[in-house]
Amino acid sequence: MYDLNIRRLLIGKPLKTNDAIHQRLNKAKALAVFSSDALSSSAYATEAILLVLIAAGTGALSISMPIALLITSLLLVVAFSYYQTIHAYPNGGGAYIVSKDNLGAIPGLTAAASLLIDYILTVAVSVSAGVAALTSAFPELLPLRIILALAIVAFVTVMNLRGVKESGTFFAIPTYAFIIGVFTLIGIGLFRVLTGAIPEMSPEAIVTAEQTTETAVGSLSLFLLLRAFAAGCTALTGVEAISNGIPAFRPPESRNAGQTLIIMVVVLSSLFVGITFLANTFPIVVSEHGDATVLSQLAREVFGGENVLFFYLQFATLFILSLAANTAFADFPRLASLIAADRYLPRQLTNIGDRLVFHNGIISLAVVSSILIILFDAREHRLLPLYAVGVFISFTLSQSGMVRHWLKERSKPDFKMTSGWYFKLGMNAFGAVATFVVGMILMITKFAEGAWIVIVTIPLLMFLFTRIHKHYETVAKSLTLDGLTPGPLKRVTSHVVNQPVVVLMNSLNRSSLQALEYALTLSDNVRVCTIGVDDETVDRLRARWEEWDLGYIPLDIVSSPYREVGTPLIEYLHQLDKDAPHVMPTMVVLPQFVVLTWWENLLHNQTSNTIRDSLLRDQIATGRGRAVIDVPYHIGGKLFQPVTLVEDVSKKVAPVSN
Repeated sequence: MYDLNIRRLLIGKPLKTNDAIHQRLNKAKALAVFSSDALSSSAYATEAILLVLIAAGTGALSISMPIALLITSLLLVVAFSYYQTIHAYPNGGGAYIVSKDNLGAIPGLTAAASLLIDYILTVAVSVSAGVAALTSAFPELLPLRIILALAIVAFVTVMNLRGVKESGTFFAIPTYAFIIGVFTLIGIGLFRVLTGAIPEMSPEAIVTAEQTTETAVGSLSLFLLLRAFAAGCTALTGVEAISNGIPAFRPPESRNAGQTLIIMVVVLSSLFVGITFLANTFPIVVSEHGDATVLSQLAREVFGGENVLFFYLQFATLFILSLAANTAFADFPRLASLIAADRYLPRQLTNIGDRLVFHNGIISLAVVSSILIILFDAREHRLLPLYAVGVFISFTLSQSGMVRHWLKERSKPDFKMTSGWYFKLGMNAFGAVATFVVGMILMITKFAEGAWIVIVTIPLLMFLFTRIHKHYETVAKSLTLDGLTPGPLKRVTSHVVNQPVVVLMNSLNRSSLQALEYALTLSDNVRVCTIGVDDETVDRLRARWEEWDLGYIPLDIVSSPYREVGTPLIEYLHQLDKDAPHVMPTMVVLPQFVVLTWWENLLHNQTSNTIRDSLLRDQIATGRGRAVIDVPYHIGGKLFQPVTLVEDVSKKVAPVSN
């Protein structure tokens, strides 16, 4: 049934809709899928702090440890908030859903825009950082960094198109390899500190450090400390990912997601603090123009040179940083689908692909992040100033939303102001204030470095949301059946024609009613077909069918376990042709609404085009022509008024079973 082609080789055979429950993740795989971004940030967060502090001279580098501890404290507060979110909103959605439900549409869209931008930057930053780890070990690859970065994005894209479960299995390997590698580094490093076996700085490193100190811009000012703190806050990116992806966990979803969040926070805190401690203890050189990362220098010093352990950690870092983009690939499509379901993004983003993933969201993320990689020359330090600004906006809105959530609990009849309620309310309020302050620090300290791009992009993206939403509202007003009196459609044919006619529809609205009314002028042998992609849509159509008393027109539900339209439709039409072999092939009537502008056309699924292509290929294959009639309906124009008539319908045709 499915031909062996490049698409199948890359992403595999389609999965049935009812296989979705078997694609859920256990905690071990979920940690790899949703935490790789957060865990991988420990590879560059310490370096980001040191690169700021070095401006005040090498003596200022010791301040990185208190800054790391302060950031870790903030991490615990934010993680606590999302732990509460996971249990309060078990269907996922994170900051977008929490903000929208408790603060309103505009705060919700602000959180959504912030997170979408952050996920795009996550891919660009993590892949670029992964390439930096590779070029630290093999400097001869530096000229190829953009090509390498794009190749990694393409690879991660294909793996995610293969499905959540399969990608989770694959990405678990580099995630746990990195965790083991860094904990080995920290363990051996601590042992060498305790035994006093710390190497001295080489003469070349001393010269480089002295040159760096000579170019220091001045003393350790408050502004410099704030800049260093803001730079290190990149360690918090990705903390919200688990709360967005709760439906991907095995039942009980909330409990498993909450436990995974706790594990992730403990591991991340240990890695971040441990690397920062070693960076303050071992002789390393911090330089923005250096080819070796801080982590790679630590590996050389702790492991005693470029040995097996050194290269193991370099490659583990390369893989975790490159594949940390997987967190964004797991969450961006889910978040985009929720926004699209609320009609603020194109509805195509809600489509589930062959492997039960939101394939349009995955491809969109890959394209946009690849453009960023090219524009910023695949250098993560150029992208980091844009990073974390958006995520702290979403942190603030999410925790503010949770404060509102706890306050709304007071209206419940059985509510009691327990100490636990006060503690949750207080922690979320403190977290909202803390993340707001940090967000302001990020905006101020990183504004001139590029953060202004994010600050400008968020309102632009929100403007796009509102324009799209306005279009969908116009479509809804044009298609709604409100104001019409339900009733059977009047047959207006003056002669008996037995030509089989099928009207395709997936919902009953003014456009599909117009097509149905037109079909009734062509023949008295009319039936309606809907391709059953999801049960909810089919149930709504059946309810409308009964409400409008259209039982005299057969309604055929053709199941599509693989969520495609073309193949089930062709099989259905072939069956109708077989049942009526002495007449022309069954005629197909397609309702089609027409929008005003080209960009509005991009906001719709173009299912009618897919159907036409399938019918054309079938006609070429069978050598038998089939009439296909489009019935256009103008969106925003005069509303269609069907002619209804309550009549005695004595002749009923049994639906085709499929």
